[in-house]
Amino acid sequence: MCSIFAVLDINGDVQPLRQLALRQSRLMRHRGPDWSGIHACDGAVLAHERLAIVDVNTGAQPLLSPDGRQSLAVNGEIYNHRSLRGSLKQPYEFATESDCEVILPLYLEKSSGFLNDLQGMFAFVLYDETADRYLVARDPIGIIPLYYGFDDEHRLYIASEMKALMGICDVVMEFPPGHYWMSGDEEPVRYYQRPWQDFSAVEDAKTDVDALGEALEKAVVSHLMTDVPYGVLLSGGLDSSIIAAVTQQHADRRVEDGEKSPAWWPRLHSFAIGLKGSPDLAAAQKVADHIGTIHHGFEFTLQEGLDALDEVIYHLETYDVTTIRAATPMYLLARKIHAMGIKMVLSGEGADEVFGGYLYFHKAPDARSFHEETVRKLSRLHSYDCLRANKAMSAWGVEARVPFLDREFLDVAMSQNPADKMITKGKMEKQILREAFSEMLPEEIVWRQKEQFSDGVGYSWIDGIRDFARTRVSEKQLAHAGKRFPYNTPATEEA
Repeated sequence: MCSIFAVLDINGDVQPLRQLALRQSRLMRHRGPDWSGIHACDGAVLAHERLAIVDVNTGAQPLLSPDGRQSLAVNGEIYNHRSLRGSLKQPYEFATESDCEVILPLYLEKSSGFLNDLQGMFAFVLYDETADRYLVARDPIGIIPLYYGFDDEHRLYIASEMKALMGICDVVMEFPPGHYWMSGDEEPVRYYQRPWQDFSAVEDAKTDVDALGEALEKAVVSHLMTDVPYGVLLSGGLDSSIIAAVTQQHADRRVEDGEKSPAWWPRLHSFAIGLKGSPDLAAAQKVADHIGTIHHGFEFTLQEGLDALDEVIYHLETYDVTTIRAATPMYLLARKIHAMGIKMVLSGEGADEVFGGYLYFHKAPDARSFHEETVRKLSRLHSYDCLRANKAMSAWGVEARVPFLDREFLDVAMSQNPADKMITKGKMEKQILREAFSEMLPEEIVWRQKEQFSDGVGYSWIDGIRDFARTRVSEKQLAHAGKRFPYNTPATEEA
Protein backbone atom coordinates (compact mmCIF):
# COMPACT_ATOMS: atom_id res chain seq x y z
CA MET A 1 0.00 0.00 0.00
CA CYS A 2 1.00 3.57 -0.64
CA SER A 3 -0.43 6.81 0.69
CA ILE A 4 -1.37 10.08 -0.95
CA PHE A 5 -1.74 13.58 0.42
CA ALA A 6 -2.84 16.60 -1.60
CA VAL A 7 -3.64 20.27 -1.17
CA LEU A 8 -5.93 21.74 -3.85
CA ASP A 9 -7.73 25.03 -4.54
CA ILE A 10 -4.59 26.98 -3.61
CA ASN A 11 -4.56 30.76 -3.86
CA GLY A 12 -1.29 32.09 -2.54
CA ASP A 13 2.21 31.01 -1.68
CA VAL A 14 2.63 27.29 -2.26
CA GLN A 15 5.91 26.81 -0.37
CA PRO A 16 4.44 26.71 3.17
CA LEU A 17 1.89 24.19 1.90
CA ARG A 18 4.66 22.09 0.38
CA GLN A 19 6.32 21.88 3.80
CA LEU A 20 2.97 21.07 5.38
CA ALA A 21 2.40 18.28 2.87
CA LEU A 22 5.80 16.76 3.59
CA ARG A 23 5.07 16.79 7.31
CA GLN A 24 1.54 15.36 7.07
CA SER A 25 2.47 12.75 4.49
CA ARG A 26 5.15 11.49 6.85
CA LEU A 27 2.36 10.43 9.24
CA MET A 28 1.36 7.78 6.69
CA ARG A 29 4.81 6.48 5.81
CA HIS A 30 4.01 3.10 7.33
CA ARG A 31 1.83 2.58 4.24
CA GLY A 32 4.70 3.29 1.86
CA PRO A 33 8.14 2.97 3.45
CA ASP A 34 10.08 2.52 0.17
CA TRP A 35 10.17 6.08 -1.17
CA SER A 36 8.73 9.57 -0.65
CA GLY A 37 7.85 11.99 -3.43
CA ILE A 38 6.27 15.42 -3.77
CA HIS A 39 5.22 17.73 -6.59
CA ALA A 40 4.24 21.35 -6.06
CA CYS A 41 2.99 23.94 -8.52
CA ASP A 42 0.90 27.10 -8.25
CA GLY A 43 -2.42 25.29 -7.96
CA ALA A 44 -1.68 22.07 -6.11
CA VAL A 45 0.66 20.06 -3.93
CA LEU A 46 0.76 16.27 -4.28
CA ALA A 47 2.74 14.04 -1.90
CA HIS A 48 3.20 10.29 -2.02
CA GLU A 49 4.64 7.56 0.20
CA ARG A 50 5.40 4.51 -1.90
CA LEU A 51 5.25 0.78 -1.32
CA ALA A 52 7.07 -0.44 -4.43
CA ILE A 53 5.36 -3.54 -5.87
CA VAL A 54 5.14 -2.96 -9.64
CA ASP A 55 8.04 -1.33 -11.53
CA VAL A 56 10.17 -1.02 -8.40
CA ASN A 57 12.98 0.85 -10.16
CA THR A 58 11.20 3.68 -12.01
CA GLY A 59 7.64 3.82 -10.72
CA ALA A 60 8.11 6.52 -8.06
CA GLN A 61 5.34 9.08 -7.66
CA PRO A 62 3.91 11.64 -8.17
CA LEU A 63 3.88 10.74 -11.87
CA LEU A 64 4.09 13.51 -14.48
CA SER A 65 2.89 13.77 -18.07
CA PRO A 66 5.59 14.23 -20.74
CA ASP A 67 5.26 18.05 -20.64
CA GLY A 68 5.01 18.09 -16.84
CA ARG A 69 1.64 19.87 -16.90
CA GLN A 70 -0.35 17.00 -15.41
CA SER A 71 0.64 15.36 -12.14
CA LEU A 72 -0.75 12.24 -10.48
CA ALA A 73 -0.56 10.56 -7.07
CA VAL A 74 -2.17 7.12 -6.77
CA ASN A 75 -2.64 4.58 -4.03
CA GLY A 76 -3.61 1.25 -5.55
CA GLU A 77 -3.24 -1.07 -8.51
CA ILE A 78 -4.65 -0.96 -12.04
CA TYR A 79 -4.71 -4.62 -13.04
CA ASN A 80 -5.69 -4.06 -16.68
CA HIS A 81 -3.13 -1.32 -17.32
CA ARG A 82 -1.50 -3.14 -20.24
CA SER A 83 -4.73 -3.51 -22.20
CA LEU A 84 -5.59 0.11 -21.40
CA ARG A 85 -2.24 1.22 -22.79
CA GLY A 86 -3.03 -0.65 -25.98
CA SER A 87 -6.47 1.00 -26.26
CA LEU A 88 -5.17 4.60 -26.31
CA LYS A 89 -6.18 6.52 -29.42
CA GLN A 90 -3.26 8.94 -29.30
CA PRO A 91 0.46 8.12 -28.95
CA TYR A 92 1.74 8.67 -25.43
CA GLU A 93 5.32 8.67 -24.19
CA PHE A 94 5.31 6.57 -21.03
CA ALA A 95 8.14 7.27 -18.60
CA THR A 96 7.71 4.14 -16.45
CA GLU A 97 6.26 0.63 -16.37
CA SER A 98 4.01 1.63 -13.48
CA ASP A 99 0.47 0.33 -13.78
CA CYS A 100 -0.83 3.67 -12.51
CA GLU A 101 0.76 5.85 -15.18
CA VAL A 102 -1.94 4.88 -17.69
CA ILE A 103 -4.35 7.14 -15.79
CA LEU A 104 -2.59 10.22 -17.20
CA PRO A 105 -3.17 9.53 -20.93
CA LEU A 106 -6.67 8.22 -20.20
CA TYR A 107 -7.48 11.54 -18.54
CA LEU A 108 -6.04 13.50 -21.46
CA GLU A 109 -8.26 11.55 -23.86
CA LYS A 110 -11.46 11.18 -21.84
CA SER A 111 -11.38 13.64 -18.93
CA SER A 112 -13.27 11.77 -16.15
CA GLY A 113 -14.93 9.38 -18.60
CA PHE A 114 -12.37 6.59 -18.18
CA LEU A 115 -13.07 5.61 -14.59
CA ASN A 116 -15.32 2.68 -15.46
CA ASP A 117 -12.53 1.36 -17.69
CA LEU A 118 -10.26 0.80 -14.70
CA GLN A 119 -10.09 -2.68 -13.25
CA GLY A 120 -8.41 -2.41 -9.90
CA MET A 121 -8.37 -0.84 -6.48
CA PHE A 122 -7.42 2.81 -6.34
CA ALA A 123 -7.67 6.26 -4.86
CA PHE A 124 -5.96 9.08 -6.72
CA VAL A 125 -5.53 12.81 -7.15
CA LEU A 126 -4.71 14.20 -10.59
CA TYR A 127 -3.94 17.87 -11.14
CA ASP A 128 -4.03 19.47 -14.58
CA GLU A 129 -1.95 22.64 -14.47
CA THR A 130 -2.95 23.65 -18.01
CA ALA A 131 -6.65 23.75 -17.16
CA ASP A 132 -6.14 24.53 -13.44
CA ARG A 133 -8.34 21.53 -12.73
CA TYR A 134 -8.16 18.54 -10.42
CA LEU A 135 -9.73 15.08 -10.53
CA VAL A 136 -10.09 12.98 -7.38
CA ALA A 137 -11.50 9.43 -7.56
CA ARG A 138 -11.95 6.26 -5.52
CA ASP A 139 -12.51 2.67 -6.65
CA PRO A 140 -16.09 1.31 -6.91
CA ILE A 141 -16.18 -0.65 -3.65
CA GLY A 142 -13.82 1.46 -1.52
CA ILE A 143 -11.05 -1.11 -1.15
CA ILE A 144 -8.60 1.79 -0.86
CA PRO A 145 -9.35 4.39 1.84
CA LEU A 146 -9.65 8.11 1.05
CA TYR A 147 -10.63 11.17 3.11
CA TYR A 148 -11.03 14.89 2.56
CA GLY A 149 -11.63 18.15 4.33
CA PHE A 150 -11.25 21.94 4.10
CA ASP A 151 -9.17 24.42 6.05
CA ASP A 152 -10.33 27.87 7.14
CA GLU A 153 -9.13 29.32 3.82
CA HIS A 154 -11.35 26.86 1.88
CA ARG A 155 -8.47 24.84 0.51
CA LEU A 156 -9.31 21.20 -0.22
CA TYR A 157 -7.18 18.49 1.42
CA ILE A 158 -7.08 14.83 0.38
CA ALA A 159 -5.40 12.00 2.31
CA SER A 160 -5.29 8.23 2.53
CA GLU A 161 -5.79 8.31 6.30
CA MET A 162 -7.65 10.69 8.58
CA LYS A 163 -4.68 11.25 10.86
CA ALA A 164 -2.98 13.30 8.13
CA LEU A 165 -5.89 15.77 8.09
CA MET A 166 -6.32 16.22 11.83
CA GLY A 167 -5.38 19.68 13.05
CA ILE A 168 -5.80 21.12 9.56
CA CYS A 169 -9.46 20.44 8.76
CA ASP A 170 -12.21 21.06 11.29
CA VAL A 171 -14.31 18.31 9.73
CA VAL A 172 -12.87 15.21 8.04
CA MET A 173 -15.12 13.23 5.69
CA GLU A 174 -14.77 9.93 3.93
CA PHE A 175 -14.58 10.20 0.15
CA PRO A 176 -17.38 7.92 -1.11
CA PRO A 177 -16.50 4.80 -3.11
CA GLY A 178 -17.41 4.78 -6.79
CA HIS A 179 -17.30 8.59 -6.99
CA TYR A 180 -15.10 11.25 -8.52
CA TRP A 181 -14.70 14.96 -7.83
CA MET A 182 -13.73 17.35 -10.55
CA SER A 183 -12.97 21.04 -10.04
CA GLY A 184 -16.25 22.91 -10.14
CA ASP A 185 -18.35 20.06 -8.76
CA GLU A 186 -20.16 20.96 -5.57
CA GLU A 187 -19.64 17.44 -4.20
CA PRO A 188 -18.38 14.02 -5.31
CA VAL A 189 -20.23 12.57 -8.33
CA ARG A 190 -21.14 8.88 -8.65
CA TYR A 191 -19.64 7.11 -11.65
CA TYR A 192 -20.12 3.45 -10.67
CA GLN A 193 -23.59 2.00 -11.19
CA ARG A 194 -24.36 -1.57 -12.22
CA PRO A 195 -27.59 -3.19 -13.45
CA TRP A 196 -27.38 -5.91 -10.76
CA GLN A 197 -27.84 -3.32 -8.04
CA ASP A 198 -31.56 -3.53 -8.93
CA PHE A 199 -33.27 -6.84 -8.16
CA SER A 200 -35.35 -6.70 -11.35
CA ALA A 201 -32.15 -7.10 -13.41
CA VAL A 202 -31.33 -10.49 -11.82
CA GLU A 203 -34.73 -11.80 -10.78
CA ASP A 204 -34.95 -14.20 -13.70
CA ALA A 205 -31.22 -14.72 -14.25
CA LYS A 206 -29.75 -18.18 -14.79
CA THR A 207 -27.08 -19.42 -12.41
CA ASP A 208 -23.91 -20.62 -14.10
CA VAL A 209 -21.52 -22.21 -11.62
CA ASP A 210 -18.85 -22.80 -14.27
CA ALA A 211 -18.87 -19.14 -15.34
CA LEU A 212 -18.61 -18.16 -11.70
CA GLY A 213 -15.51 -20.28 -11.19
CA GLU A 214 -13.90 -19.02 -14.39
CA ALA A 215 -14.54 -15.40 -13.45
CA LEU A 216 -12.92 -15.80 -10.04
CA GLU A 217 -9.89 -17.57 -11.50
CA LYS A 218 -9.49 -14.72 -13.98
CA ALA A 219 -9.73 -12.19 -11.13
CA VAL A 220 -7.11 -14.00 -9.05
CA VAL A 221 -4.68 -14.21 -11.97
CA SER A 222 -5.02 -10.48 -12.66
CA HIS A 223 -4.26 -9.78 -9.00
CA LEU A 224 -0.93 -11.63 -9.20
CA MET A 225 0.68 -8.67 -11.01
CA THR A 226 3.82 -7.97 -8.96
CA ASP A 227 7.58 -7.51 -9.12
CA VAL A 228 8.12 -8.45 -5.46
CA PRO A 229 7.50 -11.57 -3.31
CA TYR A 230 3.86 -12.21 -2.39
CA GLY A 231 1.76 -14.65 -0.41
CA VAL A 232 -1.80 -15.56 0.55
CA LEU A 233 -3.73 -15.19 3.80
CA LEU A 234 -5.12 -18.63 4.65
CA SER A 235 -7.49 -18.95 7.59
CA GLY A 236 -8.74 -22.37 6.54
CA GLY A 237 -12.20 -21.00 5.85
CA LEU A 238 -13.83 -21.41 2.46
CA ASP A 239 -13.05 -18.00 1.01
CA SER A 240 -9.35 -17.74 1.79
CA SER A 241 -8.88 -21.42 0.89
CA ILE A 242 -10.34 -20.86 -2.58
CA ILE A 243 -8.12 -17.83 -3.18
CA ALA A 244 -5.06 -19.77 -1.99
CA ALA A 245 -5.87 -22.82 -4.14
CA VAL A 246 -6.40 -20.79 -7.32
CA THR A 247 -3.27 -18.74 -6.65
CA GLN A 248 -1.21 -21.90 -6.18
CA GLN A 249 -2.23 -23.10 -9.64
CA HIS A 250 -0.63 -20.00 -11.21
CA ALA A 251 2.17 -19.21 -8.77
CA ASP A 252 4.94 -20.83 -10.81
CA ARG A 253 4.43 -18.60 -13.87
CA ARG A 254 4.73 -14.84 -14.35
CA VAL A 255 1.32 -13.37 -15.19
CA GLU A 256 2.82 -10.14 -16.57
CA ASP A 257 3.75 -11.90 -19.83
CA GLY A 258 0.74 -14.19 -20.02
CA GLU A 259 2.43 -16.93 -17.96
CA LYS A 260 5.05 -17.50 -20.65
CA SER A 261 8.04 -17.26 -18.30
CA PRO A 262 8.78 -18.74 -14.86
CA ALA A 263 7.76 -16.73 -11.81
CA TRP A 264 10.53 -14.88 -10.02
CA TRP A 265 9.36 -16.45 -6.72
CA PRO A 266 7.77 -19.76 -7.77
CA ARG A 267 6.94 -21.15 -4.31
CA LEU A 268 3.78 -19.73 -2.78
CA HIS A 269 3.77 -18.93 0.95
CA SER A 270 0.55 -18.96 2.98
CA PHE A 271 -0.03 -17.35 6.37
CA ALA A 272 -2.40 -17.93 9.28
CA ILE A 273 -2.65 -16.75 12.88
CA GLY A 274 -4.55 -17.79 15.97
CA LEU A 275 -4.47 -18.45 19.67
CA LYS A 276 -3.07 -21.80 20.70
CA GLY A 277 -5.46 -24.54 19.63
CA SER A 278 -7.57 -22.25 17.41
CA PRO A 279 -9.78 -23.77 14.70
CA ASP A 280 -8.22 -21.60 11.98
CA LEU A 281 -4.67 -22.81 12.53
CA ALA A 282 -5.65 -26.45 12.19
CA ALA A 283 -7.87 -25.88 9.16
CA ALA A 284 -5.29 -23.68 7.43
CA GLN A 285 -2.60 -26.33 7.82
CA LYS A 286 -4.92 -28.93 6.32
CA VAL A 287 -5.58 -26.73 3.27
CA ALA A 288 -1.89 -25.84 2.88
CA ASP A 289 -0.92 -29.52 2.94
CA HIS A 290 -3.56 -30.27 0.30
CA ILE A 291 -2.64 -27.51 -2.17
CA GLY A 292 1.11 -27.51 -1.47
CA THR A 293 1.95 -24.05 -0.17
CA ILE A 294 4.84 -23.28 2.15
CA HIS A 295 2.73 -22.57 5.19
CA HIS A 296 3.42 -20.37 8.20
CA GLY A 297 1.04 -20.66 11.13
CA PHE A 298 1.66 -18.19 13.93
CA GLU A 299 0.32 -18.28 17.46
CA PHE A 300 -0.28 -15.18 19.55
CA THR A 301 -1.27 -14.84 23.18
CA LEU A 302 -4.26 -13.03 24.58
CA GLN A 303 -1.95 -10.52 26.24
CA GLU A 304 -0.14 -9.80 22.97
CA GLY A 305 -3.49 -9.04 21.38
CA LEU A 306 -4.57 -6.77 24.23
CA ASP A 307 -1.23 -4.96 24.15
CA ALA A 308 -1.74 -4.20 20.46
CA LEU A 309 -5.23 -2.69 20.78
CA ASP A 310 -4.09 0.94 21.05
CA GLU A 311 -1.94 0.58 17.94
CA VAL A 312 -4.73 -1.19 16.06
CA ILE A 313 -7.22 1.59 16.80
CA TYR A 314 -4.64 4.21 15.80
CA HIS A 315 -4.09 2.60 12.42
CA LEU A 316 -7.69 1.59 11.70
CA GLU A 317 -9.16 4.96 12.74
CA THR A 318 -12.37 3.34 13.94
CA TYR A 319 -13.93 2.23 17.23
CA ASP A 320 -16.18 -0.36 15.61
CA VAL A 321 -16.08 -3.36 17.93
CA THR A 322 -16.30 -6.16 15.39
CA THR A 323 -13.73 -4.53 13.12
CA ILE A 324 -11.20 -4.12 15.93
CA ARG A 325 -11.71 -7.68 17.15
CA ALA A 326 -10.91 -9.07 13.70
CA ALA A 327 -8.20 -6.54 12.89
CA THR A 328 -6.01 -7.23 15.89
CA PRO A 329 -4.86 -10.75 14.89
CA MET A 330 -4.54 -9.50 11.31
CA TYR A 331 -2.34 -6.63 12.46
CA LEU A 332 -0.08 -9.04 14.35
CA LEU A 333 0.05 -11.33 11.32
CA ALA A 334 1.00 -8.42 9.05
CA ARG A 335 4.02 -7.77 11.23
CA LYS A 336 5.17 -11.36 10.82
CA ILE A 337 4.60 -11.22 7.07
CA HIS A 338 6.58 -7.98 6.82
CA ALA A 339 9.43 -9.55 8.76
CA MET A 340 9.63 -12.31 6.14
CA GLY A 341 10.08 -9.83 3.29
CA ILE A 342 6.60 -10.24 1.79
CA LYS A 343 5.05 -7.04 0.45
CA MET A 344 1.74 -8.24 -0.97
CA VAL A 345 -0.88 -10.82 0.00
CA LEU A 346 -4.15 -12.00 -1.49
CA SER A 347 -7.09 -12.22 0.89
CA GLY A 348 -10.68 -13.50 0.85
CA GLU A 349 -12.67 -10.43 1.88
CA GLY A 350 -15.95 -9.83 0.06
CA ALA A 351 -17.27 -13.34 -0.51
CA ASP A 352 -19.69 -13.23 2.42
CA GLU A 353 -21.25 -10.04 1.11
CA VAL A 354 -21.49 -11.28 -2.48
CA PHE A 355 -22.92 -14.72 -1.66
CA GLY A 356 -24.82 -14.02 1.55
CA GLY A 357 -22.40 -15.96 3.70
CA TYR A 358 -23.38 -14.56 7.07
CA LEU A 359 -25.61 -16.92 8.99
CA TYR A 360 -28.40 -14.36 9.41
CA PHE A 361 -29.02 -14.60 5.66
CA HIS A 362 -30.98 -17.79 6.32
CA LYS A 363 -33.73 -15.52 7.67
CA ALA A 364 -34.25 -13.87 4.27
CA PRO A 365 -37.95 -14.42 3.42
CA ASP A 366 -37.47 -14.31 -0.35
CA ALA A 367 -34.94 -13.81 -3.14
CA ARG A 368 -35.58 -10.08 -3.38
CA SER A 369 -34.78 -9.50 0.29
CA PHE A 370 -31.71 -11.72 0.02
CA HIS A 371 -30.34 -9.88 -3.01
CA GLU A 372 -31.07 -6.41 -1.69
CA GLU A 373 -29.20 -7.26 1.51
CA THR A 374 -26.14 -8.43 -0.44
CA VAL A 375 -26.18 -5.16 -2.39
CA ARG A 376 -26.50 -3.20 0.85
CA LYS A 377 -23.66 -5.13 2.47
CA LEU A 378 -21.40 -4.48 -0.52
CA SER A 379 -22.19 -0.78 -0.37
CA ARG A 380 -21.04 -0.64 3.26
CA LEU A 381 -18.02 -2.92 2.98
CA HIS A 382 -15.62 0.04 2.76
CA SER A 383 -16.43 0.93 6.37
CA TYR A 384 -15.65 -2.51 7.78
CA ASP A 385 -13.86 -5.42 6.09
CA CYS A 386 -12.14 -3.35 3.39
CA LEU A 387 -10.98 -0.87 6.01
CA ARG A 388 -9.76 -3.67 8.26
CA ALA A 389 -7.83 -5.55 5.58
CA ASN A 390 -6.29 -2.43 4.10
CA LYS A 391 -5.24 -0.64 7.25
CA ALA A 392 -4.25 -3.64 9.39
CA MET A 393 -1.91 -4.80 6.62
CA SER A 394 -0.64 -1.39 5.53
CA ALA A 395 0.33 -0.61 9.12
CA TRP A 396 3.34 -2.85 8.42
CA GLY A 397 3.88 -1.98 4.76
CA VAL A 398 1.98 -4.95 3.33
CA GLU A 399 -0.60 -4.64 0.54
CA ALA A 400 -3.80 -6.70 0.72
CA ARG A 401 -5.51 -7.56 -2.56
CA VAL A 402 -9.08 -8.87 -2.64
CA PRO A 403 -10.06 -10.79 -5.82
CA PHE A 404 -13.65 -11.36 -4.65
CA LEU A 405 -14.17 -7.61 -5.08
CA ASP A 406 -12.78 -7.49 -8.60
CA ARG A 407 -15.08 -5.37 -10.78
CA GLU A 408 -15.55 -7.97 -13.51
CA PHE A 409 -16.02 -10.82 -11.03
CA LEU A 410 -18.69 -8.83 -9.21
CA ASP A 411 -20.61 -8.42 -12.45
CA VAL A 412 -20.68 -12.21 -12.85
CA ALA A 413 -21.29 -13.15 -9.22
CA MET A 414 -23.95 -10.54 -8.52
CA SER A 415 -25.79 -11.47 -11.73
CA GLN A 416 -26.41 -15.05 -10.61
CA ASN A 417 -30.00 -15.81 -9.64
CA PRO A 418 -30.39 -14.73 -5.99
CA ALA A 419 -32.74 -17.64 -5.32
CA ASP A 420 -29.84 -20.03 -5.93
CA LYS A 421 -27.72 -18.24 -3.33
CA MET A 422 -30.30 -18.59 -0.59
CA ILE A 423 -29.83 -20.86 2.40
CA THR A 424 -32.64 -23.40 2.07
CA LYS A 425 -33.21 -26.97 3.15
CA GLY A 426 -30.25 -29.08 2.11
CA LYS A 427 -28.15 -26.05 1.09
CA MET A 428 -25.47 -24.21 3.05
CA GLU A 429 -24.50 -20.58 2.88
CA LYS A 430 -22.44 -19.81 -0.26
CA GLN A 431 -23.63 -23.07 -1.82
CA ILE A 432 -22.84 -22.13 -5.44
CA LEU A 433 -19.36 -20.92 -4.50
CA ARG A 434 -18.68 -24.21 -2.72
CA GLU A 435 -19.86 -26.13 -5.77
CA ALA A 436 -17.67 -24.09 -8.13
CA PHE A 437 -14.48 -25.06 -6.27
CA SER A 438 -15.40 -28.36 -4.63
CA GLU A 439 -12.73 -30.29 -6.54
CA MET A 440 -9.87 -28.01 -5.47
CA LEU A 441 -10.15 -28.41 -1.70
CA PRO A 442 -10.56 -31.11 0.97
CA GLU A 443 -14.22 -32.00 1.46
CA GLU A 444 -14.21 -30.95 5.12
CA ILE A 445 -13.01 -27.48 4.09
CA VAL A 446 -15.49 -27.11 1.24
CA TRP A 447 -18.36 -27.81 3.62
CA ARG A 448 -16.90 -26.11 6.72
CA GLN A 449 -19.42 -23.72 8.25
CA LYS A 450 -18.45 -20.08 8.34
CA GLU A 451 -16.85 -18.58 11.44
CA GLN A 452 -16.01 -14.95 12.11
CA PHE A 453 -12.30 -14.32 11.72
CA SER A 454 -12.13 -13.24 15.35
CA ASP A 455 -13.86 -16.49 16.40
CA GLY A 456 -11.73 -18.67 14.18
CA VAL A 457 -8.46 -17.42 15.66
CA GLY A 458 -9.65 -18.69 19.06
CA TYR A 459 -12.94 -18.39 20.91
CA SER A 460 -11.25 -17.00 24.03
CA TRP A 461 -10.12 -13.92 22.07
CA ILE A 462 -13.51 -12.21 22.20
CA ASP A 463 -14.08 -13.20 25.84
CA GLY A 464 -10.64 -11.85 26.67
CA ILE A 465 -11.34 -8.46 25.10
CA ARG A 466 -14.68 -8.19 26.93
CA ASP A 467 -13.10 -9.04 30.26
CA PHE A 468 -10.29 -6.57 29.65
CA ALA A 469 -12.81 -3.82 28.82
CA ARG A 470 -14.70 -4.42 32.05
CA THR A 471 -11.52 -3.80 34.02
CA ARG A 472 -11.03 -0.45 32.27
CA VAL A 473 -14.61 0.90 32.23
CA SER A 474 -16.78 1.03 35.35
CA GLU A 475 -20.55 0.60 35.44
CA LYS A 476 -20.85 4.27 36.39
CA GLN A 477 -18.78 5.38 33.41
CA LEU A 478 -20.89 3.27 31.08
CA ALA A 479 -24.13 4.63 32.56
CA HIS A 480 -23.00 8.21 31.87
CA ALA A 481 -21.39 7.49 28.49
CA GLY A 482 -24.01 9.57 26.69
CA LYS A 483 -22.82 12.76 28.36
CA ARG A 484 -19.19 12.25 27.41
CA PHE A 485 -19.92 10.75 23.98
CA PRO A 486 -23.16 12.29 22.67
CA TYR A 487 -22.47 10.91 19.17
CA ASN A 488 -22.10 7.17 18.63
CA THR A 489 -22.56 6.62 22.35
CA PRO A 490 -20.92 3.34 23.47
CA ALA A 491 -23.50 0.70 24.48
CA THR A 492 -21.01 -1.67 26.11
CA GLU A 493 -17.72 -1.45 27.97
CA GLU A 494 -15.87 -2.80 24.95
CA ALA A 495 -17.30 -0.12 22.65
